[in-house]
Amino acid sequence: MNIFKKINHILCIGAVLLTAAACADPGEPLASVDYDRAFTPTKLKATVQNKTYIKLTWECLTKADSYVVELFADDLDMKCEGTPAVVKEDVKESPILIEDLEGETGYSIRVKAVKQGVKDSKWAVTSAKTATEQIFKQPDQDKDITHNSVTLSWTPGATATEIVIYKDKQAVTTYSVTAADVAAGKATITGLDSETTYTAKLMNGKKERGSMDFTTNIDLGGATAVHPEDDLADFIADANDGDVLALFPGTYTAPLDENGKVGALDITKNISLKAAKKTEQTVINANFTIKNGASLIIENLELSGENTNGNQIFDYKEAGNYGELTIKECAISDYTKGFYYINVAAKISKITIDKCIISEIACEGGDLFDSRKGCIEELSITNSTIFNSCKARDFIRYDDASKAFAGVKPVITVDHCTIDGVCNDATKRLLYVRFKGNSITFTNNMVSNMPDCGRGFSDQKNTATPTFKNNNYWNTKNLIQSDGGNALFFDASGTAEDPQYASYAEGNFTLGNDDLKERQVGAPDWY
Repeated sequence: MNIFKKINHILCIGAVLLTAAACADPGEPLASVDYDRAFTPTKLKATVQNKTYIKLTWECLTKADSYVVELFADDLDMKCEGTPAVVKEDVKESPILIEDLEGETGYSIRVKAVKQGVKDSKWAVTSAKTATEQIFKQPDQDKDITHNSVTLSWTPGATATEIVIYKDKQAVTTYSVTAADVAAGKATITGLDSETTYTAKLMNGKKERGSMDFTTNIDLGGATAVHPEDDLADFIADANDGDVLALFPGTYTAPLDENGKVGALDITKNISLKAAKKTEQTVINANFTIKNGASLIIENLELSGENTNGNQIFDYKEAGNYGELTIKECAISDYTKGFYYINVAAKISKITIDKCIISEIACEGGDLFDSRKGCIEELSITNSTIFNSCKARDFIRYDDASKAFAGVKPVITVDHCTIDGVCNDATKRLLYVRFKGNSITFTNNMVSNMPDCGRGFSDQKNTATPTFKNNNYWNTKNLIQSDGGNALFFDASGTAEDPQYASYAEGNFTLGNDDLKERQVGAPDWY
């Protein structure tokens, strides 16, 4: 349109308006303006709430009698085609909350105004995508989870097709959800591994409705479960030969003695005490007395001597033949006297100490590993760390009771251990072994901070010269060679390299010396 046509068009419109004004009563105001269609809602906004709810808000220039709201699933392109997934009619006002939609679903949304006597408005359109649902309920670790199964629960009646179980982000099993499962909102998946962390995903077709991490329990294998609120002494007293007590995380304290000190747990049968969950702290605050020829296995526990009666950790109280004492993967600390004490004619088939950390054993009135009148056919101390203990006592004491145990030839093995700061006294030694016929192996050990050890390995003629191999000695005396003490033999094959501990004062014996790491000297925890 050229400029002249535009001017003419404006003049025509003005003429019409002037004519209308001339025909009207100048004293009568304009009462209303009528339209043939309701106004379209404006500022339509969709907000996702509670993962699968959508809140809709809008405005309108004039109030409608009602509004119609429609949602189309899987349509983020806002085509609004096909059959709506949700239709809400006779909606009176904004806002409106639309609940219980599908998760992980893109919806196109349209709203129109309805007003009596005129056409419905045009549609206002927007879109929103719901989040991943979480309709799983938290399983109870003791009631819903076993060593090889899990019972998972969700909102009863909520539709699902399968549960996929993942381990390390890899799908390992798929369970098909039944109609009965949906009605109950519950399903049990079996065939899992014990002490394993899994992720379960509840699926409805390709859409996830819930996700839950869980860890299966230890395979008790017929063991008796014991909890911190239980009386451990009673469970031990009631146990039968061969029973295994599986202790759940927490602290178990022996009954107090007449002096108000933590007393001893009496072991009179062949039993095992093990942690039900290896990854969580389980502590026994007690000493142990061993009687009646009993054997004892303790695994993955912490043994604390705090406020105990001042005796050795394991005290053999009666003469006779005993089974094995096995202490494995335990942390042991804060006892006044030594580790074990045999001051009766007790014959023990084997004592095994493996993968343990032993610290703060004062050894006041006794040596660390101490047999006076007894007999240990085989003593094995391996893969363990021993520090801040036995500073002014002997490390292994084994007095000569050979006349009471004819034919016994004790075998002693110390291998892959980190031993720091023990026997640091002019009158003490590592191996105070006097039981005749003994043989000793001392290999792959890291021995450190014994600058005042006066008698080295031993000054006793009955102590067999050990088989030495791949040991390192740092800041020690009379172990590699004579430094003026009374030692009778030395480990001439041993080295004297600085281990470059990370922080031995804090019990961190991580090796900084690459050569010692390569040689795998000391407890495996530290290289």
